[in-house]
Amino acid sequence: MDTILILDFGSQTTQLIARRIRELSIYSRIVPGDGRLADMDLSEVKGIILSGSPHSVHDADAPIPDPSVYESGLPVLGICYGLQRLVHDHGGQVEQQQRREYGRARQQITGGHPLFEGMEDGFVSWMSHGDSIERLPQDAELVSESEHGLPGCIAFRERNFVGIQFHPEVTHTEAGTLVLENFAVRIAGARRQWTMDAYAEQMSAELVARVGSSPVLLLISGGVDSTVTAAMLLAALPPEQVHLMYVDTGLMRYRETEEVRRGLEALGAKHLYIVDAEEAFLSALAGISDPEEKRRAIGDTFVRVQEAEIRAHIPGDYVLAQGTLYTDYVESGRGVGEKARVIKSHHNVRSPLIEAKRDAGEVVEPLIHLYKDEVRELGARLGVRDDIIRRHPFPGPGLAVRILGEVTRERCALLRQVDNTYITELKERGLYDEIWQAFAVLLPIRSVGVAGDERGYGSVIALRAVGSRDGMTADVYPFPTDHLLEISSIITNRHPEVGRVVYDVSSKPPATIEWE
Repeated sequence: MDTILILDFGSQTTQLIARRIRELSIYSRIVPGDGRLADMDLSEVKGIILSGSPHSVHDADAPIPDPSVYESGLPVLGICYGLQRLVHDHGGQVEQQQRREYGRARQQITGGHPLFEGMEDGFVSWMSHGDSIERLPQDAELVSESEHGLPGCIAFRERNFVGIQFHPEVTHTEAGTLVLENFAVRIAGARRQWTMDAYAEQMSAELVARVGSSPVLLLISGGVDSTVTAAMLLAALPPEQVHLMYVDTGLMRYRETEEVRRGLEALGAKHLYIVDAEEAFLSALAGISDPEEKRRAIGDTFVRVQEAEIRAHIPGDYVLAQGTLYTDYVESGRGVGEKARVIKSHHNVRSPLIEAKRDAGEVVEPLIHLYKDEVRELGARLGVRDDIIRRHPFPGPGLAVRILGEVTRERCALLRQVDNTYITELKERGLYDEIWQAFAVLLPIRSVGVAGDERGYGSVIALRAVGSRDGMTADVYPFPTDHLLEISSIITNRHPEVGRVVYDVSSKPPATIEWE
Protein backbone atom coordinates (compact mmCIF):
# COMPACT_ATOMS: atom_id res chain seq x y z
CA MET A 1 0.00 0.00 0.00
CA ASP A 2 1.42 3.40 -1.00
CA THR A 3 2.71 5.12 2.15
CA ILE A 4 3.75 8.57 3.33
CA LEU A 5 6.42 8.20 6.03
CA ILE A 6 6.37 10.81 8.81
CA LEU A 7 9.49 11.38 10.90
CA ASP A 8 8.42 12.44 14.39
CA PHE A 9 10.65 14.97 16.13
CA GLY A 10 8.35 15.37 19.13
CA SER A 11 5.72 17.79 17.80
CA GLN A 12 2.34 17.75 19.54
CA THR A 13 0.68 17.61 16.10
CA THR A 14 2.71 14.87 14.40
CA GLN A 15 -0.17 12.41 14.59
CA LEU A 16 -2.43 15.12 13.23
CA ILE A 17 -0.28 15.17 10.08
CA ALA A 18 -0.78 11.43 9.77
CA ARG A 19 -4.48 11.88 10.40
CA ARG A 20 -4.83 14.46 7.61
CA ILE A 21 -2.99 12.18 5.20
CA ARG A 22 -5.31 9.31 6.11
CA GLU A 23 -8.30 11.56 5.47
CA LEU A 24 -7.04 11.63 1.88
CA SER A 25 -7.33 7.80 1.84
CA ILE A 26 -3.55 7.53 1.77
CA TYR A 27 -1.76 5.36 4.30
CA SER A 28 0.69 7.16 6.60
CA ARG A 29 3.18 5.73 9.07
CA ILE A 30 5.00 7.54 11.90
CA VAL A 31 8.55 6.60 12.89
CA PRO A 32 11.11 8.18 15.25
CA GLY A 33 12.63 11.26 13.65
CA ASP A 34 16.16 10.21 14.44
CA GLY A 35 15.69 6.54 13.54
CA ARG A 36 17.89 4.72 11.02
CA LEU A 37 16.26 4.63 7.60
CA ALA A 38 18.08 1.37 6.83
CA ASP A 39 16.05 -0.31 9.60
CA MET A 40 12.73 0.69 8.03
CA ASP A 41 10.72 -0.91 5.25
CA LEU A 42 10.67 1.70 2.48
CA SER A 43 9.37 -0.57 -0.27
CA GLU A 44 6.00 1.23 -0.47
CA VAL A 45 7.03 4.66 0.79
CA LYS A 46 6.35 7.41 -1.74
CA GLY A 47 7.36 10.47 0.28
CA ILE A 48 8.77 11.61 3.63
CA ILE A 49 7.47 14.35 5.92
CA LEU A 50 9.68 15.91 8.61
CA SER A 51 7.50 16.98 11.55
CA GLY A 52 7.69 19.98 13.83
CA SER A 53 9.39 19.85 17.22
CA PRO A 54 9.58 21.71 20.54
CA HIS A 55 13.36 21.89 19.92
CA SER A 56 15.52 24.38 18.07
CA VAL A 57 18.04 23.05 15.54
CA HIS A 58 20.67 24.72 17.73
CA ASP A 59 19.80 22.72 20.86
CA ALA A 60 22.52 20.34 21.97
CA ASP A 61 19.99 17.51 22.09
CA ALA A 62 18.07 18.52 18.97
CA PRO A 63 16.75 15.49 17.04
CA ILE A 64 18.55 15.01 13.73
CA PRO A 65 17.24 12.92 10.82
CA ASP A 66 19.33 10.10 9.43
CA PRO A 67 21.41 11.65 6.58
CA SER A 68 20.18 8.88 4.29
CA VAL A 69 16.76 10.58 4.32
CA TYR A 70 18.24 13.18 2.01
CA GLU A 71 19.91 10.54 -0.17
CA SER A 72 16.88 8.24 -0.50
CA GLY A 73 15.63 9.85 -3.70
CA LEU A 74 12.20 10.30 -2.11
CA PRO A 75 10.35 13.63 -2.06
CA VAL A 76 10.66 15.38 1.32
CA LEU A 77 8.31 17.91 2.95
CA GLY A 78 9.59 19.72 6.05
CA ILE A 79 7.04 21.31 8.39
CA CYS A 80 8.16 24.05 10.84
CA TYR A 81 11.15 22.41 12.57
CA GLY A 82 11.27 20.09 9.55
CA LEU A 83 11.81 23.12 7.30
CA GLN A 84 14.49 24.47 9.61
CA ARG A 85 16.23 21.08 9.56
CA LEU A 86 16.23 21.11 5.76
CA VAL A 87 17.79 24.59 5.76
CA HIS A 88 20.30 23.92 8.55
CA ASP A 89 21.36 20.53 7.16
CA HIS A 90 21.98 21.98 3.68
CA GLY A 91 24.12 24.99 4.56
CA GLY A 92 21.47 27.62 5.23
CA GLN A 93 21.12 29.68 8.39
CA VAL A 94 18.42 29.42 11.05
CA GLU A 95 18.31 32.00 13.82
CA GLN A 96 16.07 33.07 16.67
CA GLN A 97 14.08 36.12 15.69
CA GLN A 98 12.76 38.99 17.81
CA ARG A 99 9.66 38.78 15.61
CA ARG A 100 8.36 35.40 16.67
CA GLU A 101 5.26 34.17 14.89
CA TYR A 102 2.45 32.53 16.81
CA GLY A 103 -1.06 32.20 15.44
CA ARG A 104 -2.54 33.31 12.14
CA ALA A 105 -0.37 34.85 9.41
CA ARG A 106 -1.21 35.33 5.72
CA GLN A 107 1.12 33.80 3.12
CA GLN A 108 2.16 35.82 0.10
CA ILE A 109 3.08 33.40 -2.71
CA THR A 110 6.24 34.66 -4.45
CA GLY A 111 6.96 31.72 -6.75
CA GLY A 112 5.17 28.83 -8.40
CA HIS A 113 5.36 25.36 -6.88
CA PRO A 114 3.15 22.23 -7.04
CA LEU A 115 2.76 22.36 -3.25
CA PHE A 116 0.57 25.45 -3.64
CA GLU A 117 -1.44 24.22 -6.62
CA GLY A 118 -5.01 25.48 -6.19
CA MET A 119 -4.08 27.76 -3.26
CA GLU A 120 -5.05 31.44 -3.27
CA ASP A 121 -2.44 34.09 -2.67
CA GLY A 122 -2.81 35.54 0.82
CA PHE A 123 -4.19 32.36 2.39
CA VAL A 124 -4.21 32.22 6.20
CA SER A 125 -1.59 29.93 7.74
CA TRP A 126 -1.01 28.92 11.36
CA MET A 127 2.40 29.71 12.82
CA SER A 128 4.13 28.49 15.98
CA HIS A 129 7.87 29.16 15.86
CA GLY A 130 10.60 31.19 17.52
CA ASP A 131 13.41 30.39 15.08
CA SER A 132 13.21 31.53 11.45
CA ILE A 133 15.16 31.21 8.21
CA GLU A 134 17.88 33.89 8.08
CA ARG A 135 19.68 32.69 4.94
CA LEU A 136 18.59 30.13 2.33
CA PRO A 137 20.85 27.29 1.17
CA GLN A 138 22.50 27.98 -2.18
CA ASP A 139 20.24 25.63 -4.13
CA ALA A 140 16.97 26.80 -2.48
CA GLU A 141 14.48 29.47 -3.51
CA LEU A 142 11.70 31.34 -1.74
CA VAL A 143 8.15 30.22 -2.62
CA SER A 144 6.17 32.24 -0.06
CA GLU A 145 6.66 34.59 2.84
CA SER A 146 4.41 35.58 5.72
CA GLU A 147 2.78 38.96 6.08
CA HIS A 148 5.54 39.68 8.64
CA GLY A 149 8.22 39.31 5.97
CA LEU A 150 9.56 35.95 7.19
CA PRO A 151 10.06 32.94 4.87
CA GLY A 152 6.96 30.75 4.77
CA CYS A 153 7.95 28.19 2.13
CA ILE A 154 11.19 27.32 0.33
CA ALA A 155 11.94 24.76 -2.37
CA PHE A 156 15.19 23.14 -3.45
CA ARG A 157 15.72 23.48 -7.21
CA GLU A 158 17.93 20.43 -7.71
CA ARG A 159 16.10 18.11 -5.32
CA ASN A 160 12.47 17.25 -4.72
CA PHE A 161 12.53 18.91 -1.28
CA VAL A 162 10.15 21.59 -0.05
CA GLY A 163 9.69 23.10 3.40
CA ILE A 164 6.99 25.23 5.01
CA GLN A 165 7.20 27.25 8.21
CA PHE A 166 3.47 26.99 8.97
CA HIS A 167 1.40 23.99 10.10
CA PRO A 168 -0.97 22.73 7.35
CA GLU A 169 -2.23 19.93 9.62
CA VAL A 170 -4.16 22.22 12.00
CA THR A 171 -7.62 23.41 11.08
CA HIS A 172 -6.64 27.09 11.44
CA THR A 173 -4.63 26.97 8.19
CA GLU A 174 -6.90 27.67 5.23
CA ALA A 175 -6.88 24.74 2.80
CA GLY A 176 -4.07 23.15 4.83
CA THR A 177 -5.27 19.70 3.80
CA LEU A 178 -4.85 20.75 0.15
CA VAL A 179 -1.18 21.50 0.86
CA LEU A 180 -0.71 17.99 2.24
CA GLU A 181 -2.70 16.52 -0.65
CA ASN A 182 -0.52 18.33 -3.15
CA PHE A 183 2.57 16.84 -1.54
CA ALA A 184 1.22 13.31 -1.14
CA VAL A 185 -0.54 13.05 -4.52
CA ARG A 186 1.00 15.57 -6.92
CA ILE A 187 4.61 15.51 -5.69
CA ALA A 188 4.99 12.04 -4.12
CA GLY A 189 2.50 10.28 -6.42
CA ALA A 190 0.84 8.24 -3.64
CA ARG A 191 -2.38 6.39 -4.49
CA ARG A 192 -5.54 6.57 -2.37
CA GLN A 193 -5.70 3.07 -0.92
CA TRP A 194 -6.41 3.64 2.80
CA THR A 195 -9.88 3.31 4.40
CA MET A 196 -11.33 2.70 7.85
CA ASP A 197 -12.38 -0.73 6.63
CA ALA A 198 -8.74 -1.41 5.81
CA TYR A 199 -7.70 -0.26 9.28
CA ALA A 200 -10.30 -2.49 10.97
CA GLU A 201 -9.19 -5.47 8.90
CA GLN A 202 -5.51 -4.86 9.63
CA MET A 203 -6.09 -4.33 13.36
CA SER A 204 -8.26 -7.44 13.62
CA ALA A 205 -5.48 -9.50 12.09
CA GLU A 206 -2.93 -7.95 14.45
CA LEU A 207 -5.15 -8.67 17.47
CA VAL A 208 -5.56 -12.33 16.50
CA ALA A 209 -1.80 -12.71 15.97
CA ARG A 210 -0.85 -10.81 19.12
CA VAL A 211 -3.38 -12.34 21.53
CA GLY A 212 -3.47 -15.92 20.30
CA SER A 213 -5.63 -17.98 22.64
CA SER A 214 -4.96 -15.89 25.77
CA PRO A 215 -7.89 -14.33 27.63
CA VAL A 216 -8.18 -10.59 27.01
CA LEU A 217 -9.31 -8.17 29.70
CA LEU A 218 -10.63 -4.74 28.82
CA LEU A 219 -11.34 -2.16 31.49
CA ILE A 220 -14.46 -0.28 30.42
CA SER A 221 -14.67 3.38 31.41
CA GLY A 222 -18.13 4.00 29.97
CA GLY A 223 -16.92 6.34 27.24
CA VAL A 224 -16.80 6.04 23.47
CA ASP A 225 -13.19 4.83 23.29
CA SER A 226 -13.46 1.82 25.59
CA THR A 227 -16.85 0.83 24.15
CA VAL A 228 -15.51 0.85 20.59
CA THR A 229 -12.47 -1.10 21.81
CA ALA A 230 -14.85 -3.68 23.25
CA ALA A 231 -16.67 -3.88 19.91
CA MET A 232 -13.33 -4.30 18.13
CA LEU A 233 -12.28 -7.14 20.43
CA LEU A 234 -15.65 -8.88 20.19
CA ALA A 235 -15.55 -8.65 16.38
CA ALA A 236 -11.97 -9.92 16.04
CA LEU A 237 -11.91 -12.60 18.74
CA PRO A 238 -14.29 -15.30 20.00
CA PRO A 239 -16.62 -13.55 22.53
CA GLU A 240 -15.74 -16.20 25.13
CA GLN A 241 -12.12 -14.99 25.01
CA VAL A 242 -13.03 -11.38 25.81
CA HIS A 243 -13.54 -10.32 29.43
CA LEU A 244 -14.98 -6.86 30.05
CA MET A 245 -14.61 -5.26 33.46
CA TYR A 246 -16.35 -2.04 34.38
CA VAL A 247 -14.93 -0.50 37.53
CA ASP A 248 -17.38 1.90 39.17
CA THR A 249 -14.88 4.30 40.69
CA GLY A 250 -17.47 6.60 42.21
CA LEU A 251 -16.09 9.20 39.77
CA MET A 252 -18.52 8.42 36.96
CA ARG A 253 -21.27 10.44 35.30
CA TYR A 254 -24.94 10.28 36.21
CA ARG A 255 -26.31 6.70 35.90
CA GLU A 256 -23.16 5.64 34.04
CA THR A 257 -23.16 2.06 35.31
CA GLU A 258 -26.64 1.24 34.01
CA GLU A 259 -25.89 2.69 30.58
CA VAL A 260 -22.60 0.81 30.31
CA ARG A 261 -24.26 -2.50 31.15
CA ARG A 262 -26.95 -2.05 28.50
CA GLY A 263 -24.50 -1.00 25.80
CA LEU A 264 -22.10 -3.90 26.33
CA GLU A 265 -24.80 -6.52 26.54
CA ALA A 266 -26.10 -5.26 23.20
CA LEU A 267 -22.66 -5.95 21.68
CA GLY A 268 -22.87 -9.61 22.69
CA ALA A 269 -20.49 -9.58 25.64
CA LYS A 270 -20.27 -13.00 27.32
CA HIS A 271 -18.09 -12.06 30.29
CA LEU A 272 -19.04 -8.73 31.89
CA TYR A 273 -18.00 -7.86 35.44
CA ILE A 274 -19.34 -4.79 37.27
CA VAL A 275 -17.08 -3.85 40.17
CA ASP A 276 -18.07 -1.39 42.91
CA ALA A 277 -14.76 0.21 43.90
CA GLU A 278 -15.88 3.68 45.00
CA GLU A 279 -14.37 3.33 48.46
CA ALA A 280 -10.96 2.26 47.11
CA PHE A 281 -10.69 5.24 44.74
CA LEU A 282 -11.92 7.85 47.18
CA SER A 283 -9.47 6.54 49.77
CA ALA A 284 -6.61 6.69 47.26
CA LEU A 285 -7.53 10.30 46.42
CA ALA A 286 -7.97 11.48 49.99
CA GLY A 287 -5.94 14.62 50.67
CA ILE A 288 -4.64 14.89 47.08
CA SER A 289 -5.16 18.16 45.19
CA ASP A 290 -2.38 18.09 42.59
CA PRO A 291 -3.82 16.93 39.22
CA GLU A 292 -0.79 14.82 38.28
CA GLU A 293 -0.89 13.09 41.66
CA LYS A 294 -4.60 12.43 41.16
CA ARG A 295 -3.96 10.80 37.80
CA ARG A 296 -1.19 8.62 39.17
CA ALA A 297 -3.28 7.55 42.17
CA ILE A 298 -6.23 6.68 39.93
CA GLY A 299 -4.07 4.75 37.45
CA ASP A 300 -2.42 2.69 40.15
CA THR A 301 -5.73 2.01 41.87
CA PHE A 302 -7.24 0.88 38.57
CA VAL A 303 -4.55 -1.72 38.15
CA ARG A 304 -4.70 -2.91 41.77
CA VAL A 305 -8.49 -3.24 41.66
CA GLN A 306 -8.56 -5.08 38.35
CA GLU A 307 -5.77 -7.45 39.36
CA ALA A 308 -7.59 -8.31 42.60
CA GLU A 309 -10.86 -8.86 40.74
CA ILE A 310 -9.48 -10.70 37.74
CA ARG A 311 -7.95 -13.45 39.85
CA ALA A 312 -11.49 -14.47 40.74
CA HIS A 313 -12.57 -14.62 37.08
CA ILE A 314 -9.60 -15.49 34.83
CA PRO A 315 -7.19 -18.29 35.74
CA GLY A 316 -3.62 -17.85 34.56
CA ASP A 317 -2.13 -15.16 32.36
CA TYR A 318 -4.15 -12.62 30.39
CA VAL A 319 -3.60 -9.71 28.00
CA LEU A 320 -4.78 -6.23 29.05
CA ALA A 321 -6.61 -4.21 26.37
CA GLN A 322 -7.03 -0.44 26.55
CA GLY A 323 -8.96 2.16 24.60
CA THR A 324 -5.96 4.47 24.38
CA LEU A 325 -6.06 7.11 21.63
CA TYR A 326 -3.06 8.88 20.21
CA THR A 327 -4.16 12.14 21.85
CA ASP A 328 -3.56 10.40 25.20
CA TYR A 329 -0.02 9.53 24.13
CA VAL A 330 0.72 12.97 22.71
CA GLU A 331 -0.39 14.86 25.83
CA SER A 332 1.46 12.41 28.06
CA GLY A 333 4.71 13.04 26.17
CA ARG A 334 4.68 9.56 24.64
CA GLY A 335 4.98 10.38 20.97
CA VAL A 336 6.74 8.02 18.65
CA GLY A 337 10.11 9.70 19.08
CA GLU A 338 12.10 10.43 22.22
CA LYS A 339 11.62 14.21 22.22
CA ALA A 340 7.94 14.62 23.08
CA ARG A 341 7.07 16.69 26.16
CA VAL A 342 4.35 16.16 28.77
CA ILE A 343 1.24 18.35 28.76
CA LYS A 344 -0.68 16.17 31.21
CA SER A 345 -0.38 12.52 32.19
CA HIS A 346 -3.12 10.09 31.25
CA HIS A 347 -3.67 7.30 33.75
CA ASN A 348 -3.68 4.66 30.98
CA VAL A 349 -0.34 5.86 29.60
CA ARG A 350 2.02 6.98 32.36
CA SER A 351 0.94 4.94 35.38
CA PRO A 352 4.04 2.95 36.45
CA LEU A 353 1.98 -0.21 36.78
CA ILE A 354 0.48 0.18 33.30
CA GLU A 355 3.94 0.87 31.88
CA ALA A 356 5.26 -2.30 33.53
CA LYS A 357 2.56 -4.37 31.82
CA ARG A 358 3.24 -2.61 28.52
CA ASP A 359 6.98 -3.29 28.80
CA ALA A 360 6.15 -6.95 29.43
CA GLY A 361 4.18 -7.06 26.18
CA GLU A 362 0.90 -7.62 28.01
CA VAL A 363 -1.08 -4.66 26.62
CA VAL A 364 -2.98 -4.27 23.32
CA GLU A 365 -4.37 -0.91 22.20
CA PRO A 366 -6.37 -1.28 18.97
CA LEU A 367 -7.28 2.44 18.76
CA ILE A 368 -3.78 3.77 19.37
CA HIS A 369 -3.47 5.29 15.87
CA LEU A 370 -6.92 6.93 15.83
CA TYR A 371 -8.48 10.23 16.80
CA LYS A 372 -11.91 10.62 18.36
CA ASP A 373 -13.93 11.17 15.18
CA GLU A 374 -12.18 8.19 13.55
CA VAL A 375 -13.11 6.11 16.59
CA ARG A 376 -16.73 7.14 16.11
CA GLU A 377 -16.56 6.11 12.44
CA LEU A 378 -15.07 2.76 13.41
CA GLY A 379 -17.72 2.28 16.11
CA ALA A 380 -20.52 2.85 13.62
CA ARG A 381 -19.00 0.20 11.32
CA LEU A 382 -18.84 -2.22 14.26
CA GLY A 383 -22.48 -1.71 15.24
CA VAL A 384 -22.06 0.38 18.40
CA ARG A 385 -25.27 2.20 19.31
CA ASP A 386 -25.57 5.70 17.88
CA ASP A 387 -26.24 7.34 21.25
CA ILE A 388 -22.98 5.88 22.57
CA ILE A 389 -21.00 6.95 19.50
CA ARG A 390 -22.32 10.52 19.75
CA ARG A 391 -21.57 10.76 23.46
CA HIS A 392 -19.15 13.51 24.43
CA PRO A 393 -15.62 12.45 25.48
CA PHE A 394 -15.11 11.62 29.14
CA PRO A 395 -11.64 11.48 30.75
CA GLY A 396 -10.37 8.21 32.16
CA PRO A 397 -9.91 9.69 35.66
CA GLY A 398 -13.55 10.77 35.52
CA LEU A 399 -14.89 13.51 37.74
CA ALA A 400 -11.63 13.57 39.71
CA VAL A 401 -10.08 15.90 37.11
CA ARG A 402 -13.22 18.01 36.92
CA ILE A 403 -13.16 18.61 40.66
CA LEU A 404 -10.36 21.08 41.31
CA GLY A 405 -8.80 20.44 44.70
CA GLU A 406 -9.53 17.46 46.89
CA VAL A 407 -12.01 14.83 45.69
CA THR A 408 -14.67 13.78 48.21
CA ARG A 409 -17.87 11.77 48.02
CA GLU A 410 -19.94 14.91 48.62
CA ARG A 411 -18.18 16.95 45.94
CA CYS A 412 -18.57 14.07 43.45
CA ALA A 413 -22.29 13.86 44.19
CA LEU A 414 -22.76 17.60 43.66
CA LEU A 415 -20.79 17.73 40.40
CA ARG A 416 -22.52 14.61 39.07
CA GLN A 417 -25.96 16.18 39.58
CA VAL A 418 -24.95 19.59 38.18
CA ASP A 419 -23.27 18.03 35.14
CA ASN A 420 -26.38 15.96 34.44
CA THR A 421 -28.53 19.08 34.59
CA TYR A 422 -26.19 20.86 32.16
CA ILE A 423 -26.04 18.00 29.66
CA THR A 424 -29.81 17.38 29.86
CA GLU A 425 -30.46 21.04 29.09
CA LEU A 426 -28.11 20.91 26.08
CA LYS A 427 -29.95 17.90 24.70
CA GLU A 428 -33.40 19.38 25.26
CA ARG A 429 -32.34 22.61 23.54
CA GLY A 430 -30.90 20.75 20.52
CA LEU A 431 -27.36 21.94 21.25
CA TYR A 432 -25.67 18.72 22.36
CA ASP A 433 -24.74 17.42 18.90
CA GLU A 434 -23.38 20.83 17.87
CA ILE A 435 -20.77 20.63 20.63
CA TRP A 436 -17.66 18.43 20.63
CA GLN A 437 -17.43 18.29 24.42
CA ALA A 438 -19.37 19.90 27.25
CA PHE A 439 -19.11 19.41 31.00
CA ALA A 440 -19.23 21.14 34.36
CA VAL A 441 -16.23 21.78 36.62
CA LEU A 442 -16.40 22.23 40.40
CA LEU A 443 -13.95 24.92 41.50
CA PRO A 444 -12.07 24.81 44.83
CA ILE A 445 -13.60 28.09 46.04
CA ARG A 446 -16.86 29.34 47.45
CA SER A 447 -18.50 32.62 46.61
CA VAL A 448 -20.77 35.05 48.45
CA GLY A 449 -24.31 35.33 47.12
CA VAL A 450 -27.86 36.17 48.04
CA ALA A 451 -30.58 33.56 48.53
CA GLY A 452 -33.89 35.30 49.15
CA ASP A 453 -33.19 37.82 51.88
CA GLU A 454 -30.29 35.86 53.29
CA ARG A 455 -26.57 35.90 52.61
CA GLY A 456 -25.36 32.74 50.85
CA TYR A 457 -21.93 31.19 50.51
CA GLY A 458 -22.09 28.63 47.73
CA SER A 459 -19.89 26.56 45.45
CA VAL A 460 -18.73 27.88 42.08
CA ILE A 461 -19.37 25.88 38.91
CA ALA A 462 -17.57 26.50 35.61
CA LEU A 463 -19.29 25.36 32.42
CA ARG A 464 -17.16 24.23 29.50
CA ALA A 465 -18.27 23.71 25.88
CA VAL A 466 -15.98 23.51 22.85
CA GLY A 467 -16.08 22.69 19.17
CA SER A 468 -13.35 20.55 17.63
CA ARG A 469 -12.64 17.97 14.93
CA ASP A 470 -10.11 15.80 16.71
CA GLY A 471 -9.40 17.17 20.17
CA MET A 472 -5.94 18.51 19.31
CA THR A 473 -7.28 22.05 18.89
CA ALA A 474 -10.61 23.42 20.09
CA ASP A 475 -12.61 26.64 19.96
CA VAL A 476 -15.09 27.88 22.53
CA TYR A 477 -18.68 27.06 21.62
CA PRO A 478 -20.48 30.38 20.94
CA PHE A 479 -23.49 29.89 23.17
CA PRO A 480 -26.57 31.93 22.32
CA THR A 481 -26.76 34.27 25.30
CA ASP A 482 -30.31 33.36 26.26
CA HIS A 483 -29.46 29.66 26.48
CA LEU A 484 -26.39 30.30 28.64
CA LEU A 485 -28.27 32.60 31.02
CA GLU A 486 -31.19 30.20 31.33
CA ILE A 487 -28.96 27.18 31.98
CA SER A 488 -27.07 29.10 34.66
CA SER A 489 -30.33 30.06 36.35
CA ILE A 490 -31.63 26.47 36.21
CA ILE A 491 -28.42 25.17 37.83
CA THR A 492 -28.45 27.64 40.73
CA ASN A 493 -32.18 27.11 41.35
CA ARG A 494 -32.10 23.33 41.10
CA HIS A 495 -28.89 22.94 43.12
CA PRO A 496 -28.93 25.35 46.08
CA GLU A 497 -25.35 24.40 47.01
CA VAL A 498 -24.21 26.29 43.89
CA GLY A 499 -23.98 30.04 44.36
CA ARG A 500 -22.29 31.08 41.13
CA VAL A 501 -21.88 29.79 37.55
CA VAL A 502 -19.14 30.95 35.15
CA TYR A 503 -18.44 30.06 31.51
CA ASP A 504 -14.94 29.09 30.34
CA VAL A 505 -14.07 31.03 27.15
CA SER A 506 -10.52 29.63 26.67
CA SER A 507 -9.56 27.93 23.41
CA LYS A 508 -7.08 25.06 22.96
CA PRO A 509 -4.32 26.15 22.76
CA PRO A 510 -3.38 27.81 25.06
CA ALA A 511 -5.69 25.91 27.43
CA THR A 512 -6.49 22.20 27.30
CA ILE A 513 -10.10 21.06 26.95
CA GLU A 514 -10.18 19.53 30.44
CA TRP A 515 -9.19 21.73 33.36
CA GLU A 516 -6.76 19.21 34.84
